[in-house]
Amino acid sequence: MRRILTAALAAFYVCATAAQNLDTTRYIFPVRQVAGMFAANFGEIRTGHFHAGVDIKTDGTEGKPLVAVADGYVSRAVITTYGYGKAIYLTLADGTTAVYGHLQRFRDDIDDYMQAERYRTRSNEIDRWFTPDRWPVKRGEVIGHSGNSGSSMGPHLHFELREAGTGRRLNTVRQGIFRPADKLPPRILRLHYVEVDTVQGVCLRSRPASYNLVREAEGRYKTTRREPIPVGRKGYFIVEVTDRRNDVNNTFGIWRLSATVDGEPHFEYRMDGFLPSQARYSDAVSWYARQRDSRNEVIRMARLTGAPKAFYPVLREQGIIRTDSGQVRVIHIEAEDDCGNRSTLTFNIRGQSESFQAQADSTALILRPDHSNSIALGRRLTANIPAGALYEACHCRPDTLDKPNIDSLQGIVVLSPAVRILDAGIPLHKEATVTLHTEIPRTLRLRTMLASYTPENRKIASIGGTCTGRTVTARTRKTGWLVAVADTLPPHIRPRFTKKSDLARAESLRFTVTDNFSGVASGTLHIDGRWMPCDRLPMRNLFVHRFDTKPERRKHRIHFTATDAAGNTTVWEGEFFR
Repeated sequence: MRRILTAALAAFYVCATAAQNLDTTRYIFPVRQVAGMFAANFGEIRTGHFHAGVDIKTDGTEGKPLVAVADGYVSRAVITTYGYGKAIYLTLADGTTAVYGHLQRFRDDIDDYMQAERYRTRSNEIDRWFTPDRWPVKRGEVIGHSGNSGSSMGPHLHFELREAGTGRRLNTVRQGIFRPADKLPPRILRLHYVEVDTVQGVCLRSRPASYNLVREAEGRYKTTRREPIPVGRKGYFIVEVTDRRNDVNNTFGIWRLSATVDGEPHFEYRMDGFLPSQARYSDAVSWYARQRDSRNEVIRMARLTGAPKAFYPVLREQGIIRTDSGQVRVIHIEAEDDCGNRSTLTFNIRGQSESFQAQADSTALILRPDHSNSIALGRRLTANIPAGALYEACHCRPDTLDKPNIDSLQGIVVLSPAVRILDAGIPLHKEATVTLHTEIPRTLRLRTMLASYTPENRKIASIGGTCTGRTVTARTRKTGWLVAVADTLPPHIRPRFTKKSDLARAESLRFTVTDNFSGVASGTLHIDGRWMPCDRLPMRNLFVHRFDTKPERRKHRIHFTATDAAGNTTVWEGEFFR
């Protein structure tokens, strides 16, 4: 019977890839014993990526049963430090792939297999693929238990549904697979306007003019101005928006943002889904300079050259609104969430006699998105920005600052002045290769890396890289000020038990590991001289070894090593009884 089921499923998978017509009645909710609330929705704009699935609350606890949403088979299981942590992938009978992230543990037979693979390879991180006959599953069958692993800020399930063949991430709520309780319309929070002008092939913008909004009624907003908003000859609007759902305090992203000008459709952004290669385009859809520090979505109602057209089903003049001097036009903006709730904002604009005029800059380099751009700042800095890294052409004015004085970070040695190629408000889609040349003492070269520097608050953050002689090189998407530093302090290890403890009744061995700057890179555990697997929970600074043998009622020796990204190492040794 099992072979017949496997063969039937395999045949169905082949047919299903030809056409993707989802039958929402095939799917059930992926978590048992929970209230069915959501913490995040599909396509939320985050710095560096769109959210690829939905986050389902597990009532603040771990260990909730996770079930197959439809018939299929376990096609992949992963244990990794960041991202989804412990994750399981199901290939379903309609050809889609269901992804479950941040698990506490897999179901017993899969968990035993993955643990055995860790011992066999002496590796904490494992990624394994399976054929349909290995672990076929029926709808409702338990496949694992919810947790808080990987880059998770609290217990929940991250769930995705991916299209067959393309891997396109699907909006499960908009397609009706999940139906959360939601009768609350989006909130339109703030409005910004920028004028644009093009010189030397570069689109330049005026300083944004910002406008406060008030809610007239549920789902209806207006500006606080009585008179029309003054606008230039050509420009566009930026909207700050967020969404809510019933019975939860979380905020969510919106599904659609549209605008009409004098009653004619002019712009629409819509989040039905995206390909894996399109995940980073959140930085092009948003007003990146403000989105970086906002909990709301800050959506640019115009398309940058490098943003995919697929996100914009309606787009006239790339979203630019042209207005003659004295002309009054009516702008109507509508925001809609994935459950169909809508909010509107209607206002008038009036064209001004004077418009923003950009000035040519003969001293600046012009970087083109379709070219590889090589940049140098004397002998101090060289950088290569690959083709496709920029979303639009921009001016580049390399600059330098005196060596920062960082007194607040113990163990950090600043080795160079700060240098800048691109303004911090310019996002990169691909990594640039940056090489900084400076005097580096021989004793510090193994600990030297690149870091970002923010002059306003004198803060630095590790980027990484390698040091050779008098140069430090790193691949990075960070823009703004960069500086070479050496990290000289090793990680700090704090066992979550006392030396010589009796752990006969304990389920696990735990260590808290923290680092001053570059971040913990790895941890290695040996018990009685034998390598042991450790789950790393980076958001909680934890390393956890789960006991998988019965107590032997004897003393055991521990040797735990933690290494940071700069190569500094700390060793902790001790004993326990079990």
